[in-house]
Amino acid sequence: MKFNPHAYQLYCINRLLNDKSIGLFLDMGLGKTVITLTAINDLKYNRFAISKVLVIAPKKVAEATWSKEAAKWGHLKMLRVISVLGTQTKRVRALNTPADIYVINRDNVQWLVDYYRNAWPFDMVVVDEFSSFKNHQAKRFKSLTWVRKHMTRFVGLTGTPAPNGLIDLWAQVYLLDEGERLGKFVSHFRTRYFDYNPYNMTYTLKPGADEIIKGSIGDICVSMSAEDYLELPDCITVDVPVVLDSKAQAAYTKLEKEMLLEIDESTIDAGSAAVLTNKLLQLCNGAVYDENRQIVEIHNCKIEAFMELVEGLNGKSALVFYNFQHDLARIKKALAKTGLRVRELKGPKDEDDWNDRKIDILLAHPASCAYGLNLQKGGNHIIWFGLNWSLELYQQANKRLHRQGQAEKVIIHHLIVEDGVDSDVIQALQDKSTTQNRLLEALKARIEKVKGV
Repeated sequence: MKFNPHAYQLYCINRLLNDKSIGLFLDMGLGKTVITLTAINDLKYNRFAISKVLVIAPKKVAEATWSKEAAKWGHLKMLRVISVLGTQTKRVRALNTPADIYVINRDNVQWLVDYYRNAWPFDMVVVDEFSSFKNHQAKRFKSLTWVRKHMTRFVGLTGTPAPNGLIDLWAQVYLLDEGERLGKFVSHFRTRYFDYNPYNMTYTLKPGADEIIKGSIGDICVSMSAEDYLELPDCITVDVPVVLDSKAQAAYTKLEKEMLLEIDESTIDAGSAAVLTNKLLQLCNGAVYDENRQIVEIHNCKIEAFMELVEGLNGKSALVFYNFQHDLARIKKALAKTGLRVRELKGPKDEDDWNDRKIDILLAHPASCAYGLNLQKGGNHIIWFGLNWSLELYQQANKRLHRQGQAEKVIIHHLIVEDGVDSDVIQALQDKSTTQNRLLEALKARIEKVKGV
């Protein structure tokens, strides 16, 4: 296939060619992979500026996305891309196979650094989904900083560089410039630009700090939004209300009240709030795990609503996101007798079959396919059977269908238990609220409500 780049893609390619360190903060669907591969190809075979490239990516992306993208375009046919995955023996064998680009799972970064130590061979490193390196205390971040001096070129790719606010930027920018712009220490960065609240352990930007931060990194980061550069089909969201029957409502109300009454809203923190809301989300979906990790079914109301929704699609395929493993088991059981072609997304073969229209219902957890996968050719319906609080995962997962190459309007269906914690989550996602604050506020409101009953 011939690559005819958009003007913004040409701009990004030129920046990659001319800047030795750069963060491409491009929205989902803008073609970060082909942009980067095009620049790598030029740097390697036309300018002789690099010899060996490492791409660090989420596991699903590392499996096939980069190699498929290179094989897709005619001008990239010379690039040899190898995935460094599997057992240690397989990884070592892959690293010793001649190639231009080696793609490794981000969870193996520490192993890779330990394997090479001072003999680090990659003069160019690309981090796909750069926001996964936002934690300055993570082993993957620390390991990469140890070998940063051996890299002549560094590229960070992401559509969401600061999912929880600008506080997330320091580690990523440090990998780009080794502390030149935002400081060599995260403590100095926080002190300079943020006010700390010890009561809820949160940081808030000082007045005017956002503009100063953005100005400081403007020369090393390129930020673009898909809405500004692509003509995408409309994306429509539909909330499908799930009404619990009297028996299910009684069971839900009883369990919710018992759990919430055990909590004092004045002492609840983010950790306990997350555990409790997860349990309430399980209740909304119809089942919970007991203390022995056995599945206890509470109701089938959401399953029934889901089956009606699938029936209403009249044969159109759907990408279904679940939240808990018992959701997956119950959905599979419900679909078993329908005659539909149901598949769980596990690897590249499932991605290919979906895009070839060989799958009617593709089941996926948002955390396993939120990044890099191109599923836009397989359908235009998304069903969220179970929601979670992560705005980043929600947006990224939806962009598996709502991206360049999609030919139809994308319709996103949310199954929402009325008056349940589902409603709190969808409200937070639609408001694009700060996850932790919204979670705490919603939970405390529910505690107060049940205490007033």
